[in-house]
Amino acid sequence: MSNISLTLGCWDYDRVQPLIDGRVRPAGIDLTFLNMIVEETFFRMLRNHEFDACEMSMSSYTVSLTRPDRPFVAIPVFPSRFFRHSCIYVNAAAGIEKPEDLIGKRIGVPEYQMTAPVWIRGILQDYHNVPVDSVTYVTGGEETPNRDEKLKLDLPDRIRIERIGPTDTLAQMLADGRIDALHTARKPSTFDGQKVKRLFPDFVPVEQAYWRDTGIFPIMHVIAIRRDVYEANRWVAMNLFKAFREAQALCYEGLQETAALKGMLPWFNAHVEETLAMMGPDFWPYGLDKNRDTLETFLRYHHEQGLSPRKLEVEEMFAPEVLEEFVI
Repeated sequence: MSNISLTLGCWDYDRVQPLIDGRVRPAGIDLTFLNMIVEETFFRMLRNHEFDACEMSMSSYTVSLTRPDRPFVAIPVFPSRFFRHSCIYVNAAAGIEKPEDLIGKRIGVPEYQMTAPVWIRGILQDYHNVPVDSVTYVTGGEETPNRDEKLKLDLPDRIRIERIGPTDTLAQMLADGRIDALHTARKPSTFDGQKVKRLFPDFVPVEQAYWRDTGIFPIMHVIAIRRDVYEANRWVAMNLFKAFREAQALCYEGLQETAALKGMLPWFNAHVEETLAMMGPDFWPYGLDKNRDTLETFLRYHHEQGLSPRKLEVEEMFAPEVLEEFVI
C-alpha cells in the first residue's frame, strides 16, 4: 500500500524538529510540514479547514466539540504548554497590587475563548478569589485593530464583554489606562515594567509554587486532525501520535547533552537540570494518563466560564484509537 499525503500546520518547536528534518517519519504518511506562527495556523484551520492536521488552540478545539458537525478530532500531543502567571499585565495607575484588586476592573483579552485567558481566569478564581464574572472583558486586537473571535460564542449573560473601537489596540489601551489589565499569550509591545507591568513581577517562583501545589503544567495546544481525513483513514491518529512522541524523545535526549549547548542560553544546561530535578524526566508528557488532572481542570474551567454548555469528559477530546496501546 502506498503512503498517503498529509499536510500539517505547526510552529517549528524543538519537540517537532525531527518531523521537519525527516529524522522521524510517521508510518504510512508523506508529511508536508507547514511552519507558521500559531495565530495564522489557528485562523486558517478554524475558518477554512485548510490543513489535514494542525496545531490548534485547546480552547478552540474544545468549543468545536460542542458544535453539531464536530469538524476535528485530536490526539493527545501537546506542542505548547505554558505557565501563565507571567501573562497578566496591569496599568500601574490602576491600583492593582494583588490579584483580588482585579475585581470590578476592565480587563483586555484578544479573544475571550483563547486558551491562555481560560487558564488565567481559572487560576485567578480557584486560587485568588477573583470570580470569572466579577470583571468586564474587553476584546479586540492586541497590536493590530479589528481582531474578532475565531469562533462564534454563545455566552451566558453573567459574562460581560465589550468590543474595542475599530482603530484601537489592547496594548495601547493598557498603556493609556483605558483598560486596567490584560490577559494575553504575547507580551504587549507597551510593556515597560513601569507604566505597564506584570501583576506577578517575580513570576518564576509563583509558577513553580503553583506546579508544586497542583502538578499542573498548563496545556495550551493540541494536534487536531480534520474529521473527514480521520474518518477516511482512522489509523492516521495513532501513527501521528507515535511519530510526535518519537520526535519528542529525540528532543528530550538532546536536552541532556553537555558537550555543547543545544540552546543559545548561556545557562541552558543548568536550567535543564533544575527542571528535571523539580518536574521529573517526562516533564512535558503526551498521552492521556499523565495529563488527566490537567485536562480535567481545563475542561472544568471551560464550562465554568460559559464556553462549553456542559463539562466534557476527557475521553471525548481524543480519537479512541490513541486512548490505549497494544502491549505484548
